[in-house]
Parts: sequence; structure tokens; C-alpha cells
Amino acid sequence: MKILVINGPNLNMLGIREPQIYGTQTYADLVAFIKQVGAELSLEAGCFQSNHEGAIVDAIQEARGVYDGIIINPAAYTHTSIAILDALKGAGVPAIEVHLSDPQTREEFRHISYAGMACFKTFAGLGFEGYALALRAFTEMQQLLKHT
Repeated sequence: MKILVINGPNLNMLGIREPQIYGTQTYADLVAFIKQVGAELSLEAGCFQSNHEGAIVDAIQEARGVYDGIIINPAAYTHTSIAILDALKGAGVPAIEVHLSDPQTREEFRHISYAGMACFKTFAGLGFEGYALALRAFTEMQQLLKHT
């Protein structure tokens, strides 16, 4: 099973940007963590990060027929991007939303998730572990589909 992990704007600044919220681990640490968990679950995890909305839309569209699932942390685009929502809805690839922090406990403008409207599950406020749970959710989904 192949999973594409998409991270949005400013996640490349992990470890530097607001460590009291996002922690001190870097984006390279996150990618290594995702790859390690993916390998433990016998998943191929591709990682993509961009600060540009259109590049994220392109990555979602290009996932069709290549990946079996998408894990997306749209970051600030969570609350603003109908384009990412539409791409997720149109790609025909199941998606899970992940957030390092919990947007529901932060500023009110962060409480709406457009991307989440196209995702079948969300993990928020669990740090890196949210990505591990999302990867596990895809393996569980795959096992359920094998038995139906």
C-alpha cells in the first residue's frame, strides 16, 4: 500500500517556528518518523511539503492512480482553501487529516477545516503520533477491505 503524506505551509519550519506549540523536532525528524512507521507497517510512505497552495493541489491530483491514500496536514490552508477541499474530493483517493496541534483549542478562526470535509478521519493535537495513527488507520482499512 502506498500513502502520500502532504504537509502544508510552514511545516518546513518545524523546530524553529513556535516550539511551544509545535515542539522542537524538525521537519526532517517528521519525515524520518513517517518513513520508519510506514516501514514497520509495510507501507510505502511518500512525503511532500509545500508552502504553495497550487503545488499542494497538484500533488493531490497527481496522487490519483498512484497512491492508495493521502494523509494531509494542510496547515494554515486548513482554514482557507476550498481549492484543496475540491482537489481532495475530486481525486478519488481516501484521505485522513492530521494536525500537530489541536486547532479546536486555538484561535476561533482555526476551528473550521475545509480539507477535513473531504477526509474520513482527523487526528489533531497528538504531535508526530497523529501521523502514525493515520498510517495505522490505512492499514486497518486495507485489512477490513480484504475481509469483505
